[in-house]
Amino acid sequence: MSLTSSDISRIATLARLELDSNASERMLSQLNDFFDVVQQMRAVDTTGIEPLEHPFATIGDIALRLRDDQVSEPDNRAANQRSAPAVESGLFLVPKVIE
Repeated sequence: MSLTSSDISRIATLARLELDSNASERMLSQLNDFFDVVQQMRAVDTTGIEPLEHPFATIGDIALRLRDDQVSEPDNRAANQRSAPAVESGLFLVPKVIE
Protein backbone atom coordinates (compact mmCIF):
# COMPACT_ATOMS: atom_id res chain seq x y z
CA MET A 1 0.00 0.00 0.00
CA SER A 2 1.37 3.35 -0.96
CA LEU A 3 -0.12 6.76 -0.28
CA THR A 4 -0.12 9.71 -2.64
CA SER A 5 0.07 13.45 -2.01
CA SER A 6 -3.70 13.71 -2.47
CA ASP A 7 -4.17 11.05 0.26
CA ILE A 8 -2.04 13.12 2.63
CA SER A 9 -3.99 16.30 1.91
CA ARG A 10 -7.29 14.46 2.44
CA ILE A 11 -6.06 12.99 5.76
CA ALA A 12 -4.84 16.44 6.83
CA THR A 13 -8.23 17.94 5.95
CA LEU A 14 -10.08 15.26 7.92
CA ALA A 15 -7.76 15.81 10.89
CA ARG A 16 -8.14 19.58 10.48
CA LEU A 17 -4.39 20.00 10.05
CA GLU A 18 -2.79 22.65 7.94
CA LEU A 19 0.34 21.21 6.33
CA ASP A 20 2.72 23.13 4.10
CA SER A 21 4.30 21.33 1.15
CA ASN A 22 7.46 20.36 3.09
CA ALA A 23 5.49 18.90 5.98
CA SER A 24 3.19 17.13 3.56
CA GLU A 25 6.13 15.50 1.75
CA ARG A 26 7.73 14.46 5.07
CA MET A 27 4.42 12.98 6.22
CA LEU A 28 4.03 11.14 2.92
CA SER A 29 7.51 9.66 3.25
CA GLN A 30 7.06 8.65 6.90
CA LEU A 31 3.68 7.03 6.34
CA ASN A 32 4.87 5.13 3.28
CA ASP A 33 7.92 3.92 5.24
CA PHE A 34 5.56 2.70 7.97
CA PHE A 35 3.41 0.84 5.44
CA ASP A 36 6.55 -0.76 3.99
CA VAL A 37 7.37 -2.18 7.44
CA VAL A 38 3.80 -3.46 7.79
CA GLN A 39 4.09 -5.17 4.40
CA GLN A 40 7.33 -6.84 5.50
CA MET A 41 5.64 -8.14 8.65
CA ARG A 42 2.69 -9.45 6.63
CA ALA A 43 5.09 -11.33 4.35
CA VAL A 44 6.37 -13.48 7.25
CA ASP A 45 4.93 -17.01 7.18
CA THR A 46 3.32 -17.63 10.59
CA THR A 47 1.45 -20.84 9.81
CA GLY A 48 1.73 -23.31 12.66
CA ILE A 49 2.85 -20.69 15.18
CA GLU A 50 0.61 -20.37 18.23
CA PRO A 51 -0.14 -16.83 19.40
CA LEU A 52 1.32 -15.88 22.77
CA GLU A 53 -0.98 -15.28 25.69
CA HIS A 54 1.69 -13.05 27.20
CA PRO A 55 5.25 -12.14 26.11
CA PHE A 56 6.66 -13.84 29.19
CA ALA A 57 5.18 -17.14 27.97
CA THR A 58 8.29 -17.55 25.78
CA ILE A 59 10.61 -17.30 28.77
CA GLY A 60 8.67 -19.80 30.87
CA ASP A 61 10.34 -20.15 34.24
CA ILE A 62 10.88 -16.50 35.18
CA ALA A 63 8.93 -15.43 38.23
CA LEU A 64 7.50 -11.97 37.84
CA ARG A 65 8.10 -9.60 40.72
CA LEU A 66 4.61 -8.27 41.30
CA ARG A 67 3.67 -6.26 44.33
CA ASP A 68 0.76 -7.25 46.54
CA ASP A 69 -2.54 -5.64 45.64
CA GLN A 70 -3.12 -3.58 48.76
CA VAL A 71 -5.23 -0.50 49.37
CA SER A 72 -2.90 2.46 49.88
CA GLU A 73 -5.31 5.39 49.72
CA PRO A 74 -8.22 6.17 52.05
CA ASP A 75 -11.81 5.91 50.81
CA ASN A 76 -12.79 9.51 50.02
CA ARG A 77 -15.87 8.70 47.95
CA ALA A 78 -18.30 10.71 50.08
CA ALA A 79 -16.02 13.75 50.13
CA ASN A 80 -15.37 13.52 46.38
CA GLN A 81 -19.08 13.24 45.58
CA ARG A 82 -20.15 16.10 47.81
CA SER A 83 -19.90 18.63 44.97
CA ALA A 84 -21.72 16.42 42.42
CA PRO A 85 -25.18 17.59 41.37
CA ALA A 86 -26.66 14.07 41.63
CA VAL A 87 -25.44 10.89 43.34
CA GLU A 88 -27.23 7.61 43.99
CA SER A 89 -25.81 4.54 45.77
CA GLY A 90 -22.28 5.94 45.49
CA LEU A 91 -22.55 6.54 41.74
CA PHE A 92 -22.55 9.83 39.85
CA LEU A 93 -25.81 10.42 37.98
CA VAL A 94 -25.48 12.13 34.62
CA PRO A 95 -28.04 13.20 32.05
CA LYS A 96 -28.91 10.70 29.34
CA VAL A 97 -27.05 11.63 26.16
CA ILE A 98 -27.97 8.78 23.79
CA GLU A 99 -31.54 7.87 23.04
